[in-house]
Amino acid sequence: MAEQEVERGSGVAVWRQIGEALAHDIRTKLYGPGEQLPPEPELAARFAVNRHTIRRAMGELEQNGLVRIEQGRGTFVQEHAIDYAIGRRTRFSQNLASQGMRGHNEVMEAQTLRAPDIARHLGLARSASILRVQTVGKAEERTIDVAEHYFDAGRFDGLDEQMRTTKSISRALGHYGIADYTRKWTRITATLPSAPVARLLNQPKTRPVLQVESLNVDLDGQPLHYSLVRFAGDWVQLTVADPD
Repeated sequence: MAEQEVERGSGVAVWRQIGEALAHDIRTKLYGPGEQLPPEPELAARFAVNRHTIRRAMGELEQNGLVRIEQGRGTFVQEHAIDYAIGRRTRFSQNLASQGMRGHNEVMEAQTLRAPDIARHLGLARSASILRVQTVGKAEERTIDVAEHYFDAGRFDGLDEQMRTTKSISRALGHYGIADYTRKWTRITATLPSAPVARLLNQPKTRPVLQVESLNVDLDGQPLHYSLVRFAGDWVQLTVADPD
């Protein structure tokens, strides 16, 4: 793209003029949703400024929700947030399929541990063995959540391998005869992510995430699955459905 002049001494900071020019490019669809903006050196040449000035303009665009900056990858035009419904039956892949998107869970790690507080949620003895499975939730190929799922290790021996194979909690539970389950309660808060969670979500650790704590029960009302899910706030908009 040809060099584009900015007005120095106009009373409007150069970085802000650049941000407004790029915002105009985005609003007029020169760069579409999800599309990568030119790299810093190219933009610096376009506006005849240094890369620090470009970075400041990009930071402003990110603050305004027009772009997202991914370390090591570049700057991308922000897509519209995904509507993620939370109700009596909350299913990750179905939520995305209803919006024409493919979704799945990928297992990052699994371990068996003792966790008295979580055992209490699951209706187990304090000393019971708990299976913890960490997953990342993918919408198409983009990570939109990082989650810790907890199950009774004695009841669901090998569940983590079923989750690796099926990429779905519901299908993995089906292997153990769980044809259906429902949400007993949900608690939603905004919190800052840990450094590992922020890294998996490709976002700064200073940007809040939406944390969803929940308990699912089987059709007999017995605790089945306790989870903590951190959603990328820029990517997901939570909607709470009316109870059935």
